[in-house]
Amino acid sequence: MKTLMIRAQARNSFEIAMASLALLYLLLFAGVPLVYNVVLSFQNVDLMSPAFLARPFAGLSNYLDVMARPETRRVVANTLVFVGVSLVFQVSGGFLLALLFMQRFPAASFMRGLFLAGWIMPGLVTGAIWKLVFAGDYGVLNHVLMSLGLIHAKVFWLSDPDLALYSVIIANIWVGVPFNMLLLSVGLNAIPAEIYEAARIDGAGPVRQLFSMTLPMMRSTIGAVVSLGTILTMQQFDLIAALTQGGPANASQVAQYWSWQLSFQTFEVAQGSAVATVMLLLVLVVAIVYVRSIRHEMQA
Repeated sequence: MKTLMIRAQARNSFEIAMASLALLYLLLFAGVPLVYNVVLSFQNVDLMSPAFLARPFAGLSNYLDVMARPETRRVVANTLVFVGVSLVFQVSGGFLLALLFMQRFPAASFMRGLFLAGWIMPGLVTGAIWKLVFAGDYGVLNHVLMSLGLIHAKVFWLSDPDLALYSVIIANIWVGVPFNMLLLSVGLNAIPAEIYEAARIDGAGPVRQLFSMTLPMMRSTIGAVVSLGTILTMQQFDLIAALTQGGPANASQVAQYWSWQLSFQTFEVAQGSAVATVMLLLVLVVAIVYVRSIRHEMQA
């Protein structure tokens, strides 16, 4: 008995030590940069200035400066379109694929793996692939569309101000659909099969089962997926960097990439930190909604 107690105490001590190390890691490599970014957004930053605590306090002037810029309205509109359109097609596409792969058919597991391969690739690699697809002179998309007779001249998808943002959105949808499929498949598999069997006995067809049973029972899961997808889409950086760099003329500029440009290209560090802080607050709001959705799902 005494030996079991000693082992239990040792195991508890080990678990506490591991949790403490994880917490220390988060504080050092996530908490400290976040706090430093927030502090920068309230300071008058000069790259030649001394330690950050000695920099002059600027109040809300950096935020007001960002709000007064002529490109701000365009960036906000682009960000809303980028996040909104991406989420609609990522969630709906992922849900349809999850429903498809719930059915048993040959090579289902292999096809599911192919879809997931696109999601696990690094963002810059994915961006390089889509740059080849959208290239105006030698792109795959132009070649296919011209072969089908749908277009008769080359379309410059990434350099046309009317098309650049939507080209990036298409690439982002392609990246996000497999992840949504994976999460929604977990929710679908959690629904008892007996419910569907009873519905079929009562004469309910697939459409009625979908709208009367599947979607209502998936409500909390879909809410969690939308919340998590919003956070990930608001953080999307690699695709924009690889495809358009926010151009042409801010046509595909979104807040997360604009923050980086302000900080590391034009060296307006305080203004870039202000944009990043606003994005952080929005992500925190969505994260709270996500946690509440997960808690509600666990309680249900």
